[in-house]
Amino acid sequence: MSPEMLNLLMKSFWETCYMVFSSTALSTLIGLPLGIILCVTRKDHILPNPTLNAVLGAIVNATRSTPFIILMVALIPFTRAVVGTAIGSTAAIVPLTIAAAPFVARMVESSLTELGPGVIEAAKTMGATNTQIAWKVLLPESVPSLIRGFSITTITLIGYSAMAGAFGSGGLGDIAIRYGFHRFEPKVMLVTVILIIVIVQLIQMGFNFAANKIDKRNR
Repeated sequence: MSPEMLNLLMKSFWETCYMVFSSTALSTLIGLPLGIILCVTRKDHILPNPTLNAVLGAIVNATRSTPFIILMVALIPFTRAVVGTAIGSTAAIVPLTIAAAPFVARMVESSLTELGPGVIEAAKTMGATNTQIAWKVLLPESVPSLIRGFSITTITLIGYSAMAGAFGSGGLGDIAIRYGFHRFEPKVMLVTVILIIVIVQLIQMGFNFAANKIDKRNR
């Protein structure tokens, strides 16, 4: 493999990392509060609001059900309005974030609802408000589960970023398509697959390590 191709692969590697970690951070900023709202507005929770819960749930489910390729194409005008272009790594962050935010929301909702009602009752007995229960009781107690959930979201975004390569987003997916597929260079395809596997393994190990360190049950 030529030095030029190696440089191109390394550049694409960092583009993939840039897309994945940026969209993970942004989708967390959107999905975390959305997930909390979905949890606390359930009919058996601290702020029951069936109408709000149903509306938000429908929006989340609709976005989650849309295939990423279709979502990316549909969001091209919005992406252009936000970043000024629909091509490149920065542009890909927009649809990646919107695609991942509903997954984060459902993951947060699931993690928070795992806590038994005894935790909430204990907090209420101590005089905690509903806001304090949500942010200072439910979230801290769910951190290990949330971290494991974020690892799934991040790994899913790696796959999405590879698909985004078909639309000129850059990254390893773009290299695999342009050189590995269109130019029939199997070595390039193999290297891109190996690099993606390495990223996935490192992310999984890192998140698992952090979750195990924080989880009180492992002490």
